[in-house]
Amino acid sequence: MRKVIPTCVLVCAWSLGVVVTASAPHPQAPASSTSAAEVRFVDVAPAAGLTVRFINGGEKEKKYIWESTGSGIAAIDYDRDGYPDLFIVNGSRLEGFAAAPPPSNHLFHNNRDGTFTDVTAKAGLVHSGWGHGVCVGDYDNDGFDDLFVTYYNQPNILYHNNGDGTFTDVTEAAGLSTPEHNWGSGCSFFDFDRDGKLDLFVAGYVEIPDEKTTPLPGSGTNCIFKGVDVYCGPRGLHPFGRSYLYHNNGNGKFSDVSAASGIRKAAPCYGLGVLTADFLNRGWPDIYESCDSTASLFYQNNGDGTFTERGVEAGVAYTEDGLEQAGMGLSAGDYDGDGWLDIFKTNFDEDVPDVYRNNGDGTFAFRTFDAKLGFNLKKLSWGGGFFDYDNDGCPDLFIANGHVYPELESHGHPESPYRQQNMLYRNLCDGTFQEVTSIAGPGLELHRSGRGVAFLDYDNDGAVDIAINNQNDPPTLLHNVGAHTNHWVTVRTVGTQSNRDGIGARINVLAGGRRHMDEVRSGGSYISQNDLRVHLGLGQATTIDRLEVHWPSGLTDTLQNLPVDQILTIQEGKGRITTP
Repeated sequence: MRKVIPTCVLVCAWSLGVVVTASAPHPQAPASSTSAAEVRFVDVAPAAGLTVRFINGGEKEKKYIWESTGSGIAAIDYDRDGYPDLFIVNGSRLEGFAAAPPPSNHLFHNNRDGTFTDVTAKAGLVHSGWGHGVCVGDYDNDGFDDLFVTYYNQPNILYHNNGDGTFTDVTEAAGLSTPEHNWGSGCSFFDFDRDGKLDLFVAGYVEIPDEKTTPLPGSGTNCIFKGVDVYCGPRGLHPFGRSYLYHNNGNGKFSDVSAASGIRKAAPCYGLGVLTADFLNRGWPDIYESCDSTASLFYQNNGDGTFTERGVEAGVAYTEDGLEQAGMGLSAGDYDGDGWLDIFKTNFDEDVPDVYRNNGDGTFAFRTFDAKLGFNLKKLSWGGGFFDYDNDGCPDLFIANGHVYPELESHGHPESPYRQQNMLYRNLCDGTFQEVTSIAGPGLELHRSGRGVAFLDYDNDGAVDIAINNQNDPPTLLHNVGAHTNHWVTVRTVGTQSNRDGIGARINVLAGGRRHMDEVRSGGSYISQNDLRVHLGLGQATTIDRLEVHWPSGLTDTLQNLPVDQILTIQEGKGRITTP
């Protein structure tokens, strides 16, 4: 069934004919046959062939900030065989690599048997440098997902997917060449004007010409931490990086509309994470940018090609005490089941993560302590966010941790180890979370310095897995074992009037008397890319009563009485189709 839903209806109704408000009580906990102890995560990276060691600066000391921020990781089904592959961004070292080729980014093909094959050279993706972030989107609507990779001290790169297993650098031809000294960080493809073509937002961290002009450890107030000389920044490193908004012209080229759209009017920001989503339930995607040591920014989409920055007014710029934070990773999810997307943000150590509950009126409420997530201040957090690891229908939280200063341990601060344990929190479906790290399997016992995180179901078994890019270590691939007693559905969207990936499409599901919601989005986590397919846990529901896809074009596809535990491909205007 196909129908048009006017934008005004989306303002006040959360699909399914139900009017919602953010003041609605938390839904009753769903029936679930999976206990917290039954789901275990096992690191299968070595057995899967993910053994490449990814390089990010010095291991015992770091002289400059770009050695510490790490790199992202992307789930991308580049060959459209129905199984997500992995693209992992690499870094470099100050002293170079005289005895060996410099490290490169890597593309690993999913062999559909639990293993991956390195196809970087074959795909034409060998490239070295201080790689930072990555996002995925089919910018030319040809049916094959493209890659955008950001860098420190060199231009960012747009890779066009040729559809034959190879990629071509089309950055200059696409008009996306940026000043090489602008440090690109997080990015996201999204259709901000809903014209059916993916635009691109790129955050900027700082502008640093080179190490010759950057102060050394211990040379200023921003170069000492806990009495130890450490690298400087970001405060004191000027000028700030610039964030860019590029409009897709539809002919393979982009136009810089950063000024015309109002993005340039925002306050300066050391930008890292980027999150694009429809936070106001109006059908228009907004932008949230996590900033390091400066106020985070919330760009509200005005629906006319412009944005208004209103982070302070929205309540997502500072802590509840009005303090700046070192914002890192970002995630959106409806953790309380009220039909509005909430925000999760990770921060530096000796600080708490942020849970911003969407009030449904353009503002957010800081709920970290109410959600019982404010009791561990000894971790320095990066990628991760909302995902339903046990398929009970309530989004849980995973956080990758790792310090930036390896010098601390050797200078009397064992409480701040460089390699740290990651954390897993179970959503109790009542607005609170319970830490379950200690009972979540051997994969959660590892100590690494994690950075980028991607959620993906790499083996298509209906249980969401986790891929992590670690500093100076091989990646981690946490296989989710034991989440199969609850039910689920995974939705891949194929746009026709909307962009081909369906980025920005909202998925609403009614099953077993409960409603579930998420959106297709590019970017997020910490400078990384999750699987573009939307995965929703359904608890013990055995039938999907109703599934709706609200497309950026304004069209809605509705399906009813569907079996659970399957991967559905929904094409705009046609409904369910059969694909690999």
